[in-house]
Amino acid sequence: MRDPESERAVREAHWADWMRRAQEGDSDAYERLLQDVLPDLRALVGARLRDPSGAEDVVQNVLFSIHRARHTFEPGRPFGPWMRAIARNAVIDAHRARSSRLRREVPLESDADVPDTSEHVDPHQPLPAWLQQALDALPAAQREAVELIHLRELSVAQAAEIVGIRPGALKVRAHRGYKALRAMLANRGPR
Repeated sequence: MRDPESERAVREAHWADWMRRAQEGDSDAYERLLQDVLPDLRALVGARLRDPSGAEDVVQNVLFSIHRARHTFEPGRPFGPWMRAIARNAVIDAHRARSSRLRREVPLESDADVPDTSEHVDPHQPLPAWLQQALDALPAAQREAVELIHLRELSVAQAAEIVGIRPGALKVRAHRGYKALRAMLANRGPR
């Protein structure tokens, strides 16, 4: 019969040993440590954050924090509590950042408010000058998202892969771009 407490103690002993060896320069031990703690980190963070992609971002931040703070780990001490303290702090930071962001940002509007450019813009023809000027006025990240999705007619997933970000983040960039374009073009039509 398996004893979960003794299994956890064995794992924690492995983690502490791998971290000690990593501090001594053993990259294989360090890689084993990070791979082995990853499921625990995902469970810990996922239980405290509702957004799966946000939780994964926090997990990555925890891994970076472990890397930056690895010199502070004291060999002979348990690794798990040290790691969990870093994870708890990262979750708290994520909650604070989210609260701050919600206080200063306006929620995204529905897709119904996104202008349909497919009827007005032929992707194979140059854009009208007035529309090109409006696009050029957007921040680079928003312009890129709008151009990839609406001018090159890529799916969000394809565009996100090209940019190297998550599809959700690309959608946010595109929606912010649409909103800015609507504001710029509100009183202007094609000339």
